[in-house]
Amino acid sequence: MYPILQKVDSPADIKKLAIDELNLLAVDIREALFNRLTKIGGHCGPNFGSVEAEIALHFVFNSPQDKFVFDVSHQSYAHKMITGRKLGYIDDSKFQEDSGYTNPEESEHDLFNVGHTSTSISLATGLAKARDLAHKKENVIAFIGDGSLSGGEALEALNYAGSELNSNFIIIVNDNEMCIAENHGGIYKNLKELRDSRGKCEKNFFKALGFDYYYEENGNDIASLIKIFSRVKDVNHPVVVHIHTLKGKGYKPAETDKEAWHWCAPFDRETGKSTVDWGNGESYESLTTNYLLEKAKQDPKLLVITPAMPASVGLYPEARKSLGSQYTDVGIAEEQAIAMASGAAKYGAKPVVVTNATFLQRSYDQMAQDTAINNNAIAVILNYSGFQILRDVTHLGIFINSIYSNIPNVRVLAPTNKAEYLAMISYAIDQNDHPTIVLMPGNGVIDDGRMADKNYSEVKFKTEIAGEKVALIALGDFYQLGENFVQEIQKKLGFTPTLINPRFASDIDTETLDKLKENHKLVITLEDGIVEGGFGVKVANYLSDSDLKVKVLGFEKKFFDRYNPDEFLKDQGITAENILELCSKI
Repeated sequence: MYPILQKVDSPADIKKLAIDELNLLAVDIREALFNRLTKIGGHCGPNFGSVEAEIALHFVFNSPQDKFVFDVSHQSYAHKMITGRKLGYIDDSKFQEDSGYTNPEESEHDLFNVGHTSTSISLATGLAKARDLAHKKENVIAFIGDGSLSGGEALEALNYAGSELNSNFIIIVNDNEMCIAENHGGIYKNLKELRDSRGKCEKNFFKALGFDYYYEENGNDIASLIKIFSRVKDVNHPVVVHIHTLKGKGYKPAETDKEAWHWCAPFDRETGKSTVDWGNGESYESLTTNYLLEKAKQDPKLLVITPAMPASVGLYPEARKSLGSQYTDVGIAEEQAIAMASGAAKYGAKPVVVTNATFLQRSYDQMAQDTAINNNAIAVILNYSGFQILRDVTHLGIFINSIYSNIPNVRVLAPTNKAEYLAMISYAIDQNDHPTIVLMPGNGVIDDGRMADKNYSEVKFKTEIAGEKVALIALGDFYQLGENFVQEIQKKLGFTPTLINPRFASDIDTETLDKLKENHKLVITLEDGIVEGGFGVKVANYLSDSDLKVKVLGFEKKFFDRYNPDEFLKDQGITAENILELCSKI
């Protein structure tokens, strides 16, 4: 298998190939993509659509002397195969050696370990400016998807590069007419005009910013791409090469349903069906979608806002259509989403922003300045805020609580079961108290019969089990771990500890903590996030002048990458054995 790819160990090898061999290499690369994606999943559509472009890039340019910056770098799989990492795609035993994003630890051909969007042009401007200071002449190329252009960082970088750089700078816009879902925003109207006119329409966003501009309609044709890339190689000014590609090219299901196939779980190639058993039960995504759809029918003030991440809470096309004018997608622009929500709340609407935790990091200032200072009561629902699901170093959600729970007026709620989750999102949307973030649980829908309060305007912990000696304060997803630890303590040490569901990740209930001083010697906090700046340190700080000992359990302040969840908890000391040892010392 892979007759041409087997011969390619570096970019130098593809420069020896004729056009017909390069086309066969594209076939091999797609077969290698199938081998990896059908077995472990990954980003499907972006990589199937960019195979020819990345072959042509390496045929024309000279990496690593010429610098490539991919955006989003989840579309760099073909580049990885060409630069000596094909075994991560054709040898099943090597899958884990290759990350889903560019990674300098893997290869000198990768400059940055980055998986968030809209970053490439900014990073590349830095490379170009430093190159000019060093009086060197290599090409600097930012390879960016059209969906990424709506991000504020990309627009800021375009504004700078087109007018301030007077040397070699090449932006390749990989236009497949899609973000993760459909594109939104005025820039995409102009991209369509450019596509329809083959780059000749009078209005041209890129030219208006100072760029030279080239268009290539045949973005999946290697010969055409080689021709246009050769034309701009060694250019002495900023230039945009706009190529039109087909997302998912080479796999009909991915070509047809581009949104669903942006990222895929392992699947059967013949049927396109996932080979992962997702079960037939509820998900928090479906619960959220159903709640929002019903809420929208009942309350015309509801406004659902997403920064290009509707699927984060299960808002697929049919649901978005049902919401109608009560739904808006601002593009990849978390800053706009939060500030817009603040403005909507000020006018009297009930805005709820839905996205993934890792991406909300981009909107710290808007949460603090535009929202929290004004105490505008927006709601934010965040998926993937814990350690279990997204485990690539670029997509960790474990920092989110320490980032946002320390902004005054911002309240972060951490539900522990289905009833509590639904009650909290209902409160967050209807309340007029504070900007309120609800962390969607990541450990499956738990319907354990525990009832939930409806009002969270007052910070109040909930004591689920009243015990003695040791108090376990188990936040959010770690509440069930707390239940397990209680059982172990009862079984091995012969007493029943107290178990507290704090519910509030951002605040502490001093009354409940004071009561623990009466018949407890040790408090153990458990949280699904980093310790520094997190929930547990707030508890420890408050109790620091008491006789109570406090042990804060969570994660190190560190970038983790592709870990095994069970081994990860063990490495972080969050185990029954460690809990029992702590309790046995009191």
